[in-house]
Amino acid sequence: MPDVVVSTEELGRRTIRRSDFVSCNQAFIDCRTPGSDRKENYAMIGPGVSQAAGQHVNLRLPHGYNIGAAAMPHGITNNLHLHYTAEVFVCTEGEYLLRWGADGTEGELLLRAGDIASVPTWIFRGFTNTGPDDGWMFTVLGMDDTGGIIWGPSVLREAEGHGLRLTADNQLVDTVAGDEIAPGTELTEPMAQEYIDGLRHYSTEQMGRRVAAFDQLDWSERPFLDSTLPGGGVRLSSVIGYGMTEDLHQEPRIFNPHGHNAAWLRAEPGQGVSAHRQHETQTLIVKDGEWEITLNRTDPVTVRLGPRDMISVPQDAWRSLRNTGDTEGHLLVVNSGDGRVRLEWDEEVVKAAADAGLGVDHNGYVAPYALLPGSARRR
Repeated sequence: MPDVVVSTEELGRRTIRRSDFVSCNQAFIDCRTPGSDRKENYAMIGPGVSQAAGQHVNLRLPHGYNIGAAAMPHGITNNLHLHYTAEVFVCTEGEYLLRWGADGTEGELLLRAGDIASVPTWIFRGFTNTGPDDGWMFTVLGMDDTGGIIWGPSVLREAEGHGLRLTADNQLVDTVAGDEIAPGTELTEPMAQEYIDGLRHYSTEQMGRRVAAFDQLDWSERPFLDSTLPGGGVRLSSVIGYGMTEDLHQEPRIFNPHGHNAAWLRAEPGQGVSAHRQHETQTLIVKDGEWEITLNRTDPVTVRLGPRDMISVPQDAWRSLRNTGDTEGHLLVVNSGDGRVRLEWDEEVVKAAADAGLGVDHNGYVAPYALLPGSARRR
Protein backbone atom coordinates (compact mmCIF):
# COMPACT_ATOMS: atom_id res chain seq x y z
CA MET A 1 0.00 0.00 0.00
CA PRO A 2 1.25 3.56 -0.63
CA ASP A 3 2.69 5.49 2.29
CA VAL A 4 0.33 7.90 4.05
CA VAL A 5 2.32 11.00 4.94
CA VAL A 6 0.92 13.05 7.83
CA SER A 7 1.58 16.80 7.76
CA THR A 8 2.37 18.92 10.78
CA GLU A 9 -1.06 20.54 10.40
CA GLU A 10 -2.84 17.17 10.32
CA LEU A 11 -0.89 16.00 13.35
CA GLY A 12 -2.02 19.11 15.19
CA ARG A 13 -5.65 18.57 14.20
CA ARG A 14 -5.54 14.99 15.49
CA THR A 15 -3.76 15.80 18.75
CA ILE A 16 -6.27 16.49 21.51
CA ARG A 17 -4.73 17.69 24.74
CA ARG A 18 -6.40 17.86 28.12
CA SER A 19 -6.37 21.64 27.74
CA ASP A 20 -8.40 21.25 24.52
CA PHE A 21 -11.31 19.46 26.24
CA VAL A 22 -14.46 21.59 26.40
CA SER A 23 -17.16 20.56 28.84
CA CYS A 24 -20.90 20.87 28.42
CA ASN A 25 -23.05 20.89 31.55
CA GLN A 26 -26.32 20.70 29.60
CA ALA A 27 -25.55 17.67 27.45
CA PHE A 28 -28.28 15.48 28.92
CA ILE A 29 -31.82 15.64 30.16
CA ASP A 30 -30.84 15.23 33.82
CA CYS A 31 -28.75 18.43 33.82
CA ARG A 32 -31.14 20.11 36.33
CA THR A 33 -31.84 17.08 38.46
CA PRO A 34 -30.44 17.63 41.98
CA GLY A 35 -27.45 15.37 42.49
CA SER A 36 -26.77 15.24 38.75
CA ASP A 37 -26.66 18.94 37.93
CA ARG A 38 -22.88 19.40 38.22
CA LYS A 39 -21.75 16.89 35.62
CA GLU A 40 -19.25 17.89 32.97
CA ASN A 41 -19.59 16.02 29.69
CA TYR A 42 -16.95 15.90 26.98
CA ALA A 43 -16.91 14.70 23.36
CA MET A 44 -13.40 14.36 21.96
CA ILE A 45 -13.89 12.00 19.02
CA GLY A 46 -17.43 12.03 17.61
CA PRO A 47 -20.50 13.49 19.35
CA GLY A 48 -21.18 10.33 21.35
CA VAL A 49 -24.67 10.38 22.82
CA SER A 50 -24.82 14.07 23.74
CA GLN A 51 -28.32 15.53 23.47
CA ALA A 52 -27.16 19.17 23.41
CA ALA A 53 -26.91 21.03 20.11
CA GLY A 54 -24.07 23.09 21.57
CA GLN A 55 -21.86 20.16 22.59
CA HIS A 56 -18.26 20.86 21.53
CA VAL A 57 -16.65 17.99 19.61
CA ASN A 58 -12.87 18.10 19.20
CA LEU A 59 -12.64 15.77 16.19
CA ARG A 60 -15.63 14.72 14.09
CA LEU A 61 -13.84 12.34 11.73
CA PRO A 62 -15.53 8.90 11.69
CA HIS A 63 -13.47 6.31 13.58
CA GLY A 64 -15.94 3.47 13.99
CA TYR A 65 -16.32 4.49 17.64
CA ASN A 66 -16.79 7.61 19.77
CA ILE A 67 -14.62 8.75 22.66
CA GLY A 68 -15.79 11.13 25.37
CA ALA A 69 -15.52 11.62 29.10
CA ALA A 70 -17.50 12.40 32.21
CA ALA A 71 -16.17 14.42 35.11
CA MET A 72 -18.17 15.29 38.20
CA PRO A 73 -17.60 16.31 41.80
CA HIS A 74 -17.75 13.80 44.63
CA GLY A 75 -21.27 12.47 45.20
CA ILE A 76 -22.67 13.53 41.81
CA THR A 77 -24.48 10.86 39.79
CA ASN A 78 -24.89 10.06 36.11
CA ASN A 79 -28.47 8.76 36.07
CA LEU A 80 -29.78 5.46 34.76
CA HIS A 81 -29.80 5.12 30.99
CA LEU A 82 -29.58 2.44 28.32
CA HIS A 83 -27.33 2.22 25.22
CA TYR A 84 -27.89 0.56 21.84
CA THR A 85 -24.16 0.13 21.18
CA ALA A 86 -21.23 -0.82 23.38
CA GLU A 87 -20.35 1.50 26.26
CA VAL A 88 -16.94 1.09 27.83
CA PHE A 89 -15.90 3.01 30.96
CA VAL A 90 -12.19 3.73 31.46
CA CYS A 91 -11.52 5.15 34.91
CA THR A 92 -8.12 6.84 34.81
CA GLU A 93 -8.34 8.77 38.07
CA GLY A 94 -10.46 8.59 41.21
CA GLU A 95 -13.23 6.15 42.05
CA TYR A 96 -16.70 5.55 40.62
CA LEU A 97 -19.55 3.32 41.73
CA LEU A 98 -21.25 1.61 38.79
CA ARG A 99 -24.84 0.37 39.24
CA TRP A 100 -27.28 -1.28 36.85
CA GLY A 101 -30.85 -2.51 36.44
CA ALA A 102 -34.11 -0.69 35.69
CA ASP A 103 -34.11 0.85 39.16
CA GLY A 104 -30.34 0.64 39.70
CA THR A 105 -30.57 -2.08 42.35
CA GLU A 106 -29.55 -5.22 40.43
CA GLY A 107 -25.94 -4.80 41.40
CA GLU A 108 -23.03 -2.43 41.85
CA LEU A 109 -19.27 -2.50 41.35
CA LEU A 110 -16.54 -0.06 42.30
CA LEU A 111 -14.22 1.18 39.54
CA ARG A 112 -10.80 2.54 40.50
CA ALA A 113 -8.01 4.18 38.53
CA GLY A 114 -7.02 1.98 35.59
CA ASP A 115 -10.14 -0.21 35.70
CA ILE A 116 -12.10 -0.76 32.49
CA ALA A 117 -15.74 -1.87 32.47
CA SER A 118 -17.79 -2.93 29.43
CA VAL A 119 -21.49 -2.58 30.18
CA PRO A 120 -23.82 -4.74 28.04
CA THR A 121 -26.19 -3.04 25.63
CA TRP A 122 -29.89 -2.89 26.42
CA ILE A 123 -29.57 -2.67 30.19
CA PHE A 124 -29.91 0.43 32.36
CA ARG A 125 -26.74 1.72 34.00
CA GLY A 126 -25.56 4.73 35.97
CA PHE A 127 -22.59 5.75 38.09
CA THR A 128 -21.61 8.05 40.94
CA ASN A 129 -18.29 9.67 41.76
CA THR A 130 -17.44 8.17 45.16
CA GLY A 131 -13.86 9.43 45.04
CA PRO A 132 -12.28 12.88 44.95
CA ASP A 133 -13.64 15.75 42.88
CA ASP A 134 -10.96 15.37 40.21
CA GLY A 135 -11.96 11.83 39.24
CA TRP A 136 -11.95 11.14 35.51
CA MET A 137 -13.91 8.65 33.43
CA PHE A 138 -13.29 8.23 29.70
CA THR A 139 -16.01 6.51 27.67
CA VAL A 140 -15.63 4.57 24.43
CA LEU A 141 -18.88 4.03 22.54
CA GLY A 142 -19.36 1.54 19.72
CA MET A 143 -20.04 2.62 16.12
CA ASP A 144 -20.02 6.10 14.56
CA ASP A 145 -23.79 6.46 15.00
CA THR A 146 -24.65 5.28 18.51
CA GLY A 147 -28.40 5.78 18.14
CA GLY A 148 -28.50 7.84 21.33
CA ILE A 149 -29.77 6.50 24.64
CA ILE A 150 -32.96 5.60 26.49
CA TRP A 151 -33.33 7.20 29.91
CA GLY A 152 -34.81 5.44 32.90
CA PRO A 153 -38.51 6.30 33.40
CA SER A 154 -37.92 8.13 36.67
CA VAL A 155 -35.20 10.26 35.06
CA LEU A 156 -37.56 11.49 32.32
CA ARG A 157 -40.34 12.23 34.77
CA GLU A 158 -38.12 14.24 37.08
CA ALA A 159 -36.57 16.15 34.17
CA GLU A 160 -40.02 17.14 32.92
CA GLY A 161 -40.60 18.77 36.29
CA HIS A 162 -37.55 20.95 35.59
CA GLY A 163 -38.80 22.01 32.14
CA LEU A 164 -36.81 19.55 30.07
CA ARG A 165 -38.21 17.22 27.41
CA LEU A 166 -36.58 14.97 24.86
CA THR A 167 -37.71 14.56 21.26
CA ALA A 168 -37.88 11.18 19.56
CA ASP A 169 -34.77 12.10 17.53
CA ASN A 170 -32.78 12.65 20.73
CA GLN A 171 -32.85 16.47 20.88
CA LEU A 172 -33.15 18.27 24.20
CA VAL A 173 -35.97 20.82 24.55
CA ASP A 174 -35.53 23.35 27.36
CA THR A 175 -38.87 25.06 27.96
CA VAL A 176 -37.43 27.08 30.85
CA ALA A 177 -34.91 28.62 28.45
CA GLY A 178 -37.71 29.46 26.01
CA ASP A 179 -37.59 26.47 23.67
CA GLU A 180 -40.97 25.70 22.16
CA ILE A 181 -42.29 22.28 21.28
CA ALA A 182 -43.48 22.56 17.71
CA PRO A 183 -46.88 21.09 16.89
CA GLY A 184 -46.59 17.46 15.83
CA THR A 185 -43.21 16.96 17.53
CA GLU A 186 -42.89 13.42 18.83
CA LEU A 187 -41.60 13.42 22.39
CA THR A 188 -39.86 10.57 24.18
CA GLU A 189 -42.05 8.93 26.80
CA PRO A 190 -40.89 6.70 29.68
CA MET A 191 -40.29 3.10 28.67
CA ALA A 192 -43.38 0.94 29.15
CA GLN A 193 -43.23 -1.70 31.86
CA GLU A 194 -43.68 -4.54 29.37
CA TYR A 195 -40.39 -3.60 27.72
CA ILE A 196 -38.64 -3.14 31.06
CA ASP A 197 -39.74 -6.63 32.02
CA GLY A 198 -38.13 -7.98 28.85
CA LEU A 199 -34.65 -6.57 29.59
CA ARG A 200 -31.89 -8.98 30.54
CA HIS A 201 -30.68 -9.19 34.13
CA TYR A 202 -27.02 -9.36 35.16
CA SER A 203 -25.75 -10.62 38.48
CA THR A 204 -22.78 -8.98 40.18
CA GLU A 205 -20.71 -12.03 39.25
CA GLN A 206 -21.70 -11.76 35.58
CA MET A 207 -20.95 -8.05 35.46
CA GLY A 208 -17.70 -8.61 37.29
CA ARG A 209 -16.48 -10.71 34.38
CA ARG A 210 -16.88 -7.62 32.20
CA VAL A 211 -14.54 -5.54 34.37
CA ALA A 212 -10.77 -5.56 33.87
CA ALA A 213 -9.37 -4.38 37.19
CA PHE A 214 -6.04 -2.65 36.73
CA ASP A 215 -4.35 -4.56 39.54
CA GLN A 216 -5.47 -7.90 38.06
CA LEU A 217 -4.46 -7.43 34.41
CA ASP A 218 -2.64 -10.16 32.50
CA TRP A 219 0.39 -8.67 30.76
CA SER A 220 2.25 -10.13 27.81
CA GLU A 221 5.98 -9.58 28.22
CA ARG A 222 6.53 -10.04 24.47
CA PRO A 223 3.42 -8.89 22.62
CA PHE A 224 5.15 -7.71 19.42
CA LEU A 225 7.80 -8.65 16.91
CA ASP A 226 10.05 -5.89 18.26
CA SER A 227 9.62 -6.76 21.95
CA THR A 228 13.29 -7.82 22.37
CA LEU A 229 14.73 -5.16 20.07
CA PRO A 230 16.09 -1.71 20.92
CA GLY A 231 13.18 0.71 20.72
CA GLY A 232 10.66 -1.99 21.64
CA GLY A 233 9.96 -3.58 25.00
CA VAL A 234 6.42 -2.51 25.88
CA ARG A 235 4.10 -4.92 27.62
CA LEU A 236 0.49 -5.26 26.55
CA SER A 237 -2.72 -6.29 28.30
CA SER A 238 -5.63 -7.13 25.99
CA VAL A 239 -8.87 -5.94 27.59
CA ILE A 240 -11.52 -5.91 24.84
CA GLY A 241 -10.98 -8.09 21.77
CA TYR A 242 -7.76 -9.64 20.50
CA GLY A 243 -6.74 -6.37 18.93
CA MET A 244 -3.11 -5.89 17.92
CA THR A 245 -1.29 -8.48 20.02
CA GLU A 246 1.14 -10.79 18.22
CA ASP A 247 1.47 -13.07 21.24
CA LEU A 248 -0.10 -16.41 20.32
CA HIS A 249 -1.00 -17.17 23.94
CA GLN A 250 -2.63 -13.85 24.85
CA GLU A 251 -6.39 -13.70 25.34
CA PRO A 252 -8.56 -10.66 26.10
CA ARG A 253 -10.58 -10.26 29.24
CA ILE A 254 -13.74 -9.43 27.23
CA PHE A 255 -14.55 -11.18 23.94
CA ASN A 256 -17.92 -10.07 22.62
CA PRO A 257 -18.10 -7.67 19.62
CA HIS A 258 -17.91 -3.96 20.44
CA GLY A 259 -17.05 -2.44 17.08
CA HIS A 260 -13.63 -1.64 18.56
CA ASN A 261 -10.94 -3.22 20.71
CA ALA A 262 -8.97 -1.80 23.63
CA ALA A 263 -5.71 -2.63 25.37
CA TRP A 264 -3.26 -1.15 27.86
CA LEU A 265 0.38 -0.61 26.97
CA ARG A 266 2.96 -0.37 29.77
CA ALA A 267 6.53 0.80 29.23
CA GLU A 268 9.59 1.63 31.28
CA PRO A 269 11.49 4.81 30.37
CA GLY A 270 12.96 4.50 26.89
CA GLN A 271 10.75 1.58 25.86
CA GLY A 272 8.16 1.77 23.12
CA VAL A 273 6.88 0.25 19.90
CA SER A 274 9.00 0.45 16.74
CA ALA A 275 7.85 1.76 13.36
CA HIS A 276 4.75 -0.03 12.09
CA ARG A 277 1.38 0.71 10.49
CA GLN A 278 -2.14 -0.69 10.40
CA HIS A 279 -5.28 -0.12 8.39
CA GLU A 280 -7.67 0.30 11.34
CA THR A 281 -8.32 3.68 12.93
CA GLN A 282 -6.41 4.10 16.19
CA THR A 283 -6.58 6.41 19.20
CA LEU A 284 -3.87 6.57 21.87
CA ILE A 285 -4.83 7.98 25.28
CA VAL A 286 -2.24 8.62 28.00
CA LYS A 287 -3.11 7.44 31.49
CA ASP A 288 0.20 8.41 33.06
CA GLY A 289 3.77 9.19 32.10
CA GLU A 290 5.16 11.15 29.18
CA TRP A 291 4.96 9.66 25.68
CA GLU A 292 6.40 10.60 22.31
CA ILE A 293 4.51 9.64 19.15
CA THR A 294 6.26 9.86 15.79
CA LEU A 295 4.46 9.53 12.46
CA ASN A 296 5.87 8.93 8.93
CA ARG A 297 8.99 7.08 7.82
CA THR A 298 10.19 10.04 5.76
CA ASP A 299 9.70 13.61 6.96
CA PRO A 300 8.73 12.42 10.46
CA VAL A 301 6.51 14.55 12.67
CA THR A 302 6.49 14.12 16.44
CA VAL A 303 4.24 15.05 19.34
CA ARG A 304 4.70 14.59 23.08
CA LEU A 305 1.72 13.68 25.21
CA GLY A 306 1.02 13.76 28.94
CA PRO A 307 -1.80 12.46 31.16
CA ARG A 308 -5.28 12.65 29.53
CA ASP A 309 -3.81 13.79 26.20
CA MET A 310 -4.76 11.74 23.14
CA ILE A 311 -3.97 11.40 19.47
CA SER A 312 -5.95 9.95 16.57
CA VAL A 313 -3.48 8.20 14.25
CA PRO A 314 -4.53 8.19 10.57
CA GLN A 315 -5.20 4.86 8.90
CA ASP A 316 -2.18 3.33 7.14
CA ALA A 317 0.21 5.94 8.57
CA TRP A 318 3.56 4.75 9.89
CA ARG A 319 3.87 5.31 13.62
CA SER A 320 6.19 4.59 16.53
CA LEU A 321 5.86 5.45 20.20
CA ARG A 322 8.16 5.71 23.19
CA ASN A 323 7.98 6.46 26.91
CA THR A 324 10.10 9.57 27.27
CA GLY A 325 9.37 10.09 30.96
CA ASP A 326 11.38 9.14 34.04
CA THR A 327 8.89 6.59 35.36
CA GLU A 328 6.79 3.71 34.06
CA GLY A 329 3.96 4.94 31.83
CA HIS A 330 0.60 3.53 30.69
CA LEU A 331 -1.21 4.19 27.43
CA LEU A 332 -4.69 3.07 26.33
CA VAL A 333 -4.91 1.91 22.71
CA VAL A 334 -8.31 1.85 20.96
CA ASN A 335 -8.55 0.33 17.47
CA SER A 336 -11.61 0.06 15.24
CA GLY A 337 -13.24 -3.23 14.28
CA ASP A 338 -14.04 -6.54 15.91
CA GLY A 339 -11.32 -8.55 14.16
CA ARG A 340 -7.64 -8.79 14.90
CA VAL A 341 -5.41 -5.88 13.97
CA ARG A 342 -2.58 -7.04 11.70
CA LEU A 343 0.52 -4.90 12.00
CA GLU A 344 2.90 -4.21 9.14
CA TRP A 345 6.42 -3.64 10.49
CA ASP A 346 9.07 -1.45 8.95
CA GLU A 347 11.51 -3.54 6.95
CA GLU A 348 14.39 -2.66 9.27
CA VAL A 349 12.38 -4.02 12.22
CA VAL A 350 11.67 -7.23 10.31
CA LYS A 351 15.38 -7.68 9.52
CA ALA A 352 16.49 -6.98 13.07
CA ALA A 353 13.92 -9.43 14.44
CA ALA A 354 15.07 -12.10 11.97
CA ASP A 355 18.65 -11.60 13.12
CA ALA A 356 17.35 -12.12 16.67
CA GLY A 357 15.65 -15.37 15.59
CA LEU A 358 12.06 -14.13 15.38
CA GLY A 359 9.48 -13.63 12.65
CA VAL A 360 5.71 -13.43 12.17
CA ASP A 361 3.83 -16.53 11.01
CA HIS A 362 1.00 -16.61 8.48
CA ASN A 363 -1.52 -16.22 11.29
CA GLY A 364 0.07 -12.97 12.44
CA TYR A 365 1.85 -14.25 15.56
CA VAL A 366 5.50 -14.06 16.59
CA ALA A 367 7.27 -17.39 16.06
CA PRO A 368 10.84 -18.79 15.80
CA TYR A 369 12.27 -17.59 12.52
CA ALA A 370 13.96 -20.92 11.84
CA LEU A 371 10.60 -22.71 11.83
CA LEU A 372 8.86 -20.41 9.36
CA PRO A 373 8.41 -21.41 5.71
CA GLY A 374 10.40 -19.56 3.08
CA SER A 375 7.40 -17.37 2.20
CA ALA A 376 7.47 -15.87 5.71
CA ARG A 377 11.22 -15.23 5.79
CA ARG A 378 12.52 -11.81 4.87
CA ARG A 379 15.96 -10.36 5.49
